Amino acid sequence: MRIESYRFGEIIIDGKRYTSDVLILPDRVLSWWRKQGHAVTVADLAEAVAARPEMIILGTGAYGVVRVAPEVEKFLAAKGIQLIVAPTGEACQKYNVFAGKHRVVAGLHLTC
Repeated sequence: MRIESYRFGEIIIDGKRYTSDVLILPDRVLSWWRKQGHAVTVADLAEAVAARPEMIILGTGAYGVVRVAPEVEKFLAAKGIQLIVAPTGEACQKYNVFAGKHRVVAGLHLTC
């Protein structure tokens, strides 16, 4: 998977355009809904963790509005999964760098 472009409210992954939040797994892209829209909890990452990644990259929106609960980092560390949290533009860049070298999952908030 490769992110071709990202702008507020839109991302293009492998030629396909998405306009809602996405979870990029090693073999597919899913819509990503969280229990609380602007927060990421352990429960929101169940599918991501099931993909057995080495790394999870979370895009917190164009302006970094999404917050990651403190227990998320502890939970992932206990499973040996590295966590990177960044505004979505930066998260997309990091995904493209790491995806060719590691088993990576990305959860990306496309708007605020």
